[in-house]
Amino acid sequence: MAAEVEWLRVRGIGRERFAGHLSEFLTSVGFTVEKTESTEPSESHVVARLTRPNPAVPNAAKEMRFRLFPTSGGAAIAWIAPVSAPEGERSRLDRLVRELVAHLERSILTESHATAKVTKVPDVRLPWEIQI
Repeated sequence: MAAEVEWLRVRGIGRERFAGHLSEFLTSVGFTVEKTESTEPSESHVVARLTRPNPAVPNAAKEMRFRLFPTSGGAAIAWIAPVSAPEGERSRLDRLVRELVAHLERSILTESHATAKVTKVPDVRLPWEIQI
């Protein structure tokens, strides 16, 4: 099993809506998204597989996996996969992640009329950044 990295948190909205915004971005860049919900423990799993060719998505990110869970006052996303990327693909993967975070920040601020906020977990490094 891959080592999960708690990556992003949101205050002011729940995990289901957070999962919806995540799925919206992934769908827009060519992924087919499968969401599953569980009640024990209370969490959402998002699996995205690239089905529409997109040169901005590196081969290492053809399948992405996330786990979302509730937190006090909001929700968090744990990064499950991908956990590695070849040296030549890391910059494209980093850019894809930055675009994903920017989309989440914008869409959540807009929907909540700036009452909800997305933040990165302090000092977090995604798995391929640790391999450097």
